[in-house]
Order: sequence, then C-alpha cells, then structure tokens
Amino acid sequence: MPDAILIEKLELLTRIGVTAEERAHPQRITVSLALEPRAGLSSLVDCLENSVDYVQVCGAVKAVAGTGERHLIETLAEEIAAELLRRFPLRAVEVEARKFVLPDTEFVGVKIRRETK
Repeated sequence: MPDAILIEKLELLTRIGVTAEERAHPQRITVSLALEPRAGLSSLVDCLENSVDYVQVCGAVKAVAGTGERHLIETLAEEIAAELLRRFPLRAVEVEARKFVLPDTEFVGVKIRRETK
C-alpha cells in the first residue's frame, strides 16, 4: 500500500441535487480524502515544505464545494479530485463524498480514485 495522507469527514456546505428545490439551500456533505504524495512520507525529513499541506487541501476542497451548483455528488467528487491533482504534488487521490438525504439510510455516497498522468 502506498504512503497516504488521510483527511476524514471534512464537512462542506454545497448546493447539490437533481431538483431545483434540493439545490435551493446548501446541504451538508462530508468528504474523506486519501492523498498519495509524489514523494514518499519517509523522505519528508520532518519538513512541511516537503509534504502536502492538509490545511491548504481542506481550503481547496471547501472552495470547490462553495462554487456553483451541481446535480450529482459524482460531479463534486470529480471536481475535487481534479483540483487537488492540479494544485498539489500528488501521485493519486481518493475522494469519498457522502450526502445525507434519504430518510432510511445513514448516507449515500461515491468513492473515486484518480491519478496523475
């Protein structure tokens, strides 16, 4: 298993849903991330500049979620993955997004993995 930085259940507010009524108000979404840095964790030498700053990662994810409206949680996950791979020195990222909308479920969600080319 490759080295990874984990961020679990980052809470976001975003306008998402198939119907206009569902998108009318921001909804709570949680996102969990597994960030696979280009450099292994053993090469960091206890220096933040050699790693991926997870504070900045969380800010980037919140910025993506805070812009626009989406119909699908799948779209949000794709946009988050693309932004993180574009902005940070990552080999790969896993994004799990959870939405809390169905009364008889704990959550509905998606999980994707994207890699740099």
